[in-house]
Amino acid sequence: MVVFAVTRRETVPFEGQKPGTSGLRKKVTVFKQPNYLHNFVQSTFNALPTDKVKGATLVVSGDGRYFSKDAVQIIIKMAAANGVRRVWVGQNSLLSTPAVSAVIRERVGADGSKATGAFILTASHNPGGPHEDFGIKYNMENGGPAPEAITDKIYANTKTLKEYFIAEDLPDIDISVLSVSTFSGPEGPFDVDVFDSTTDYVKLMKSIFDFRSIQKLLSCPKFSFCYDALHGVAGIYAKRIFVEELGANESSLLNCTPKEDFGGGHPDPNLTYAKELVARMGLGKSSSQFEPPEFGAAADGDADRNMILGKRFFVTPSDSVAIIAANAVEAIPYFASGLKGVARSMPTSAALDVVAKNLGLKFFEVPTGWKFFGNLMDAGLCSVCGEESFGTGSDHIREKDGIWAVLAWLSILAFKNKDKLNDDKLVTVEDIVRKHWATYGRHYYTRYDYENVDAGAAKELMAHLVNLQSSLSEVNRIIKEIRSDVSDVAQADEFEYKDPVDGSVSKHQGIRYLFVDGSRLVFRLSGTGSEGATIRVYIEQYENDATKTGRDSQEALAPLVEVAIKLSKMKEFTGRSAPTVIT
Repeated sequence: MVVFAVTRRETVPFEGQKPGTSGLRKKVTVFKQPNYLHNFVQSTFNALPTDKVKGATLVVSGDGRYFSKDAVQIIIKMAAANGVRRVWVGQNSLLSTPAVSAVIRERVGADGSKATGAFILTASHNPGGPHEDFGIKYNMENGGPAPEAITDKIYANTKTLKEYFIAEDLPDIDISVLSVSTFSGPEGPFDVDVFDSTTDYVKLMKSIFDFRSIQKLLSCPKFSFCYDALHGVAGIYAKRIFVEELGANESSLLNCTPKEDFGGGHPDPNLTYAKELVARMGLGKSSSQFEPPEFGAAADGDADRNMILGKRFFVTPSDSVAIIAANAVEAIPYFASGLKGVARSMPTSAALDVVAKNLGLKFFEVPTGWKFFGNLMDAGLCSVCGEESFGTGSDHIREKDGIWAVLAWLSILAFKNKDKLNDDKLVTVEDIVRKHWATYGRHYYTRYDYENVDAGAAKELMAHLVNLQSSLSEVNRIIKEIRSDVSDVAQADEFEYKDPVDGSVSKHQGIRYLFVDGSRLVFRLSGTGSEGATIRVYIEQYENDATKTGRDSQEALAPLVEVAIKLSKMKEFTGRSAPTVIT
């Protein structure tokens, strides 16, 4: 047995190691600076209660992006030096973010051990590669992201850190082979368990969904299916679940081999970046000579996000979570006894609100950040939740879950078609969405992203929008000069949230303009980019006249879009005449 010693290394703080809503994300070149990763990891150990480090079991894995394999070895050595008892690593250091949450909550080691937390190595939907992004975040014992009380402590520690501890003589672990390696250190034994990345997650999915009914749908000759992992970690789960468990043809899978640089692409499941899937589904600029599949879906780098498509039809994430909530009880066994409640992030459209009101469900509007949903779920207040940024999930784990969302949609399709598999025509994704609009009304919705804007200019733009709110009459005068056909603003504020579970207050969560007719304009600065600022503009119009729910979305929203751009003085502040991405 290898015996290791603990080395104490002196260090100096790095500026800017403040974890955002999803951990610390920077360019790989930043993370590769001597001691940069070490400082953040030690600051995290120092921020945790002693019993969550000494003698504890930690998970360390991620989406497989460039620098992950180096980072895993560093974290293993630092965990050993800080008195951690064992580290669990997904094979090849691959675990989707939802799978990490599932492993923390569900997995029991051969010796009866349970994980108390995890370092997840991901920058989610951001590109990967030597000159692209890397990220690290810490998840807690409930499987969810560290709360602000912990991330604030981590950040405070990074500003004063003088030393870190590492077991430099611990050999690198071969993470490509399933194995348990045992070592001995000053505080006793230390194990590294390299385990199968998919087993625990697949078992959980099979306990939630009726795999047999989905299997019947996938085997129907009239139903075709396409899943694009964008070369992220979702690929290993797609092969195991869709092909091996559900019997889909392997040709249904696109880009399902995980790559350190995501094949040179941008692993963000939207209409801009999932080009191959979008073309296959008949939504590309050029028409395909092949008939598109009935159902298509995509994932981001760490598989927590999803995009749902029908044949030549895009489902907005805001509609997707509303439709899942409306159909969950009858279509998904896990929810057969009813939903505890539903929740959405503030920028997400109010489609879910209407479902909650009609079904008599508890409803919550929270700031952006999955930890807010986690609090509600831990308190038994929420079953299904979602964000407009392609994140959907439920209380089975404490992260959003891209493959769960795909299985939820396949379950709804299987339920709607259970007596129609031998008919001439199946109920389609588009049929389900249009029937939902006829029942609940339609929330026309779009999001404009202005990426890598000068941070100073972005802050000035947001300050301008806050200042405008002091006089609604002035706001309405400006709006009428821009577009006379747009409703008046009834209320304008900065969104603030008081958590009903722990009483914590989150301020400055986005600037809102709420119109008399139910329209909304929301402006937010995003904290998930690695450099510059991203301004997100959310534009929403509610229509409950069933004769008007079939309009083209961009056409229906054009007046509000013009108001949003001119009211915010987007071009004057940022120099941008067009957004980087329109969703």
